[in-house]
Amino acid sequence: MRNDSSHTQAGGRIVLAATILGSSMAFIDGTVVNVALPALQNALHASIADVQWVVEAYALMLAALLLVGGSLGDIFGRRRIYVFGVAMFAAASAWCGLSQNIGMLIWARSFQGVGAALLVPGSLALITAYFPEETRGQAIGTWSGFSAITAAIGPVIGGWLIEYSTWRWVFFLNLPLALAVILLSAKVPESRNENASHRVDWPGALLVTLGLGGLTYALIEWPARARHGGHGVVPAAVAGTVALMAFVAVEHWSRSPMVSLELFRSRNFTGANLLTLFLYAALGGLLFFFPMDLIQIQHYTATEAGAAFLPFIAIMFGLSRWTGGLVARYGSRIPLTVGPLVAACGVALFALAPQNGSYWTSFFPAVVVMGLGMTISVAPLTTTVMNAVPESESGLASGINNAVSRLASLLAVAVFGVILVTIFNRSLDGRLAQLALSPEARTLIDAARPQLAAMHNPDSRVQQAVTASFLSGYRAVIWIATGLAALSGFVAWLVIQPAPASKSPSSK
Repeated sequence: MRNDSSHTQAGGRIVLAATILGSSMAFIDGTVVNVALPALQNALHASIADVQWVVEAYALMLAALLLVGGSLGDIFGRRRIYVFGVAMFAAASAWCGLSQNIGMLIWARSFQGVGAALLVPGSLALITAYFPEETRGQAIGTWSGFSAITAAIGPVIGGWLIEYSTWRWVFFLNLPLALAVILLSAKVPESRNENASHRVDWPGALLVTLGLGGLTYALIEWPARARHGGHGVVPAAVAGTVALMAFVAVEHWSRSPMVSLELFRSRNFTGANLLTLFLYAALGGLLFFFPMDLIQIQHYTATEAGAAFLPFIAIMFGLSRWTGGLVARYGSRIPLTVGPLVAACGVALFALAPQNGSYWTSFFPAVVVMGLGMTISVAPLTTTVMNAVPESESGLASGINNAVSRLASLLAVAVFGVILVTIFNRSLDGRLAQLALSPEARTLIDAARPQLAAMHNPDSRVQQAVTASFLSGYRAVIWIATGLAALSGFVAWLVIQPAPASKSPSSK
């Protein structure tokens, strides 16, 4: 790198622009697609299992291959792998937008997830490689702040495009962003880890993908196949479990493991990742089902649904710098206990919110309280993960924690879907039994049953039964999410080590 300061400043701006725009594609895609699900469900006549797969195909590949993407960048060049991931993400986005049926969309989303697994770890790696230690923190803060802004604006723009054009533009929106990233990246210096092992843990990557894929398939397909004896579900669950057990064995014996099990000897590292699993499962499940409630039950427009979480992002953006200093003042255990418990209160407010009130009196308080809880949690959580391992292992530790958060959302959408569909079907059967419906009418209802709240029936009594049944299942999964968020706080209190006496405010 040249020593000319103007060149360094100009180059730093280019690096930040390229990484912010690239990572923003993945962040936007992770939020705006949830807003698009009701629209594409209607357009493609998709069942709830189908739209679960639209989200899960992406999340599965991202969670399974995230660490592999980081390793490939260290070995073959961070810029090269980053640009390749951006190009793959863009091509898959175009495929998503051109999909003519739900099956094609699901396949396209899986390839989009592979692209995301290559570009997501590359963004921070490029910043770390370019900026010296004294300015790196400021650069990462800039990246984090602008990424939060794009994550907030994305669902609003996506909702507007869905409302006034088509859901396909949610995916086409990535194409100009990808082109800008590729052009900017041409001026980003290449870097790699000269000390990195040149062995990529392909067996581990294959086993974790097969394992998570098998379990996800079993969970998503169980409600539909249970009525027919659960054909294919049990073998998938067994195969997935065996593959994950084999993954642990491979990682234990591998000389270049994708996941170093030695890191989990640290009590704080293990506790932080367990907290991440529970807390992000609660958040991921809520973010998947909440837009369905807003659009299909509350009849919000897609734009309004996309804007519903703006206060959440604003709180995290405005208070993240303050919460970043909580660990220095109080240690990790207190903020990681208080934050999730506050977030749990916010999630509970979603279950208690009146279904016919205005946004400001029903959902706004829930969004604000949950935003406060997550803001208190996120920065101390990241700090705890990084401080729990040697500096040489910090990149791997961050990658593992990122993968755990993605895994949490993956499992939450699958498990919560099973619970919601089961409660929905049971509740709907009970309500329909009280209506004098003809066998023909029941046949039509049963055929549309997999669409859940997207089901439309000309009989107002049936439509009311569908709405009430969906709300029964929706509130149940929100209460479970509340329990998971609270459990993450208890995990922090029991597992995370308290701060040394010298760090306690009372000792000053």
